[in-house]
Amino acid sequence: MKRILFSHLLAAAMVLPSCSGHTPTYKEAGRSAEVRADALLKEMTVDEKLGQLLCPLGWPMYDKVSADSVTISNQYRAFIQQQHGGMLWATFRADPWTKKTLETGLDPTLAAKAYNALQRYAIDSTRLGIPIMLAEEAPHGHMAIGTTVFPTSIGLASTWDTELVEEVGRIIGTELQAQGATIGYGPVIDLAREPRWSRVEETYGEDVCLTSEMASAMVRGTSSRGVISTLKHFVAYGVPEGGHNGNPSIIGMRDLRENVLPTFKAAIDAGALSVMTSYNSLDGIPTTCNPDLLTGVLRDEWKFNGFVVSDLESIDGLARDHKVAASKQEAGEMALMAGVDVDLGANCYALLKESVESGRLSMAVLDLAVKRVLIRKFEAGLFDNPYIDETEAAGLVRTPEHIETAAQAAREGVVLLKNNGILPLKKDMTVALVGPNADNQYNQLGDYTAPQAEDHVVTMREGLEAKGINVRYVKGCAIRDTRDSQIAQALVATMLSDVAVVVVGGSSARDFKTKYIDTGAAVVDEDSVSDMEAGEGFDRASLELMGLQSELLKAVRAVGKPVVVVYVEGRPLDKDWASEKADALLTMWYPGGEGGTALADVLFGDYNPAGRLPVSVPRDAGQLPVYYNKKNPRGHDYVEMSADPLYPFGYGLSYTTFEYSGLSVSGSVPEVEVTVQVRNTGSRDGDEVVQLYVIDPLASTVRPRKQLRAFDRVFIKAGETVPVTLKLGPEAFSLVNAAGETVVERGDFILEVGASSGDIRLKETITY
Repeated sequence: MKRILFSHLLAAAMVLPSCSGHTPTYKEAGRSAEVRADALLKEMTVDEKLGQLLCPLGWPMYDKVSADSVTISNQYRAFIQQQHGGMLWATFRADPWTKKTLETGLDPTLAAKAYNALQRYAIDSTRLGIPIMLAEEAPHGHMAIGTTVFPTSIGLASTWDTELVEEVGRIIGTELQAQGATIGYGPVIDLAREPRWSRVEETYGEDVCLTSEMASAMVRGTSSRGVISTLKHFVAYGVPEGGHNGNPSIIGMRDLRENVLPTFKAAIDAGALSVMTSYNSLDGIPTTCNPDLLTGVLRDEWKFNGFVVSDLESIDGLARDHKVAASKQEAGEMALMAGVDVDLGANCYALLKESVESGRLSMAVLDLAVKRVLIRKFEAGLFDNPYIDETEAAGLVRTPEHIETAAQAAREGVVLLKNNGILPLKKDMTVALVGPNADNQYNQLGDYTAPQAEDHVVTMREGLEAKGINVRYVKGCAIRDTRDSQIAQALVATMLSDVAVVVVGGSSARDFKTKYIDTGAAVVDEDSVSDMEAGEGFDRASLELMGLQSELLKAVRAVGKPVVVVYVEGRPLDKDWASEKADALLTMWYPGGEGGTALADVLFGDYNPAGRLPVSVPRDAGQLPVYYNKKNPRGHDYVEMSADPLYPFGYGLSYTTFEYSGLSVSGSVPEVEVTVQVRNTGSRDGDEVVQLYVIDPLASTVRPRKQLRAFDRVFIKAGETVPVTLKLGPEAFSLVNAAGETVVERGDFILEVGASSGDIRLKETITY
């Protein structure tokens, strides 16, 4: 959507710092963003410069007057006039932490009106007329009322479909832009090697290749709509010690460069212009004040020309949590000098005027950070076309096309883990639908989701009923609360039905009883039992189903009817019992607003599942970590169990079968093309996810057992054969040697092609 330029006369007191009758250079639209930014910097005071680096909470900055009217708040006026503010975060966010509900929050039209009001005041009521820039949470949809809710990132990764994810990104960008946002926080591209960690659902899984491809696709999509993607979290945030959110990450520099940093590099190469720091520390250095990473890697090595923003109050945390700064002011100095341009939370950089005036913080450092922000504002057109058409917003958000894309993403992300032939179900069956996630809207949406109108979410029950299925629904139990058991009623429903579909798992649904710390992370509270067992702040000591869910599963199984178990979850929960005892087993992760539609389509054969696991599913938390590409040698089995996961990375079943043949390799290392013939040998059309792994059997540094290097999701009609070609470049064969150099070493490489990391069909050895 194009921004609409409105002309506003400046008050007499707002005289521009220029000669009378002459347009300041920074106002000249024909000049480059860099020239305009340099010109504006020369006009700015220290206070005005610092204001551009402040990004406080945005939702207190407006007052909702009525159902169709909104105005700016006194807090916003103070932010602009006293702090010369330049950026806001999560202005349109609604959830229990913000205390914004469907009634008190803003629909898309009101959000557009609020944006214009905020922008108009920033431009018309300040000396220089610098526009405000809005950053919004958008990991799997804009976290605002009335927007499209897609599957969480772990569900999107399960599609292994980069074209689909790029389209999801385009839609997210469209909905952000329609309401005035210039920046979308996301994607989260931390590697999820620690399933006890509370934020696994926000990631694209455990693998560098899959994560890089998914992140790049998402960034391409959002960037195509003119929205800046903020990559989270820099860096190694997904492997915290003990699974505790924000704890130190124990990872070597070689592992960092081979597996963690490449995801950020790939997304930056795809067009990302913002990076967010993380709460953790690496080898004793908090990442929010690590110049080797924030300047050395990002700026000097990668030539990143965007801006870096702290995570919420992560600069404060240098003093409060990490104890490496004596005060918020000192913390601000450390972060700014390390390369953090924007203070999310705005508590520390607001204190830096004295730091500049005393000489502890150079003007050059301050100017560089401000320039990075201003350039993005100029390039986004905020100076030239600052306003949006308020009448268009409602028609651009949650359109029928957007809803269908969300449904398709949910379908493609369903992973079938076991099927003894019971699936697909017959539509004339009577189904006992039981479980805490069978008819619960918010439990299927995931964290970072705004309140939804009731008719905006299709639950599992509603999805089945929409197909005309005869459903006997009983909740059975809650996710965590053990005080209200309906297991007896669930047994009666099962006895009276042909099959039981039991929907269990977890929840990231925030509620108004849950307590939150300043950063928005939830606080575990023994006095208030919500369903929430995942989502930011809800780290786990085990991976077992909570509450009475295991008892419910066992009781339903004992009835003797066929049992289909569906996990709706944010992390790979314990599936040992279901894997052994259920007739069929699926995971949907958190499938978003159209989850019920997707499940019904898969259960009754209207869609052939082809989702693949983006993480390994452990047998027990005692195995952790269990990611597939661990380094050699292979660990021996435990006394109690195998060292292998229950389900390996890349695994997933279909209602049809596929045969691989005719592996051929052309080119030579480091540029190789691999082609394989894939035949659908079953009776149903379906998708197959062809995966290519590389093994380096002899190298100067210890290598992974195998490493995914390319993949493709392809549709194949029953009985047909299609050629699938996968390309490998130098990054597929390279390593970081003992000298810290990225090189491709001479020797053999084993290429493995198959349906998962544990199901290799064809191999070929090539030599460099």
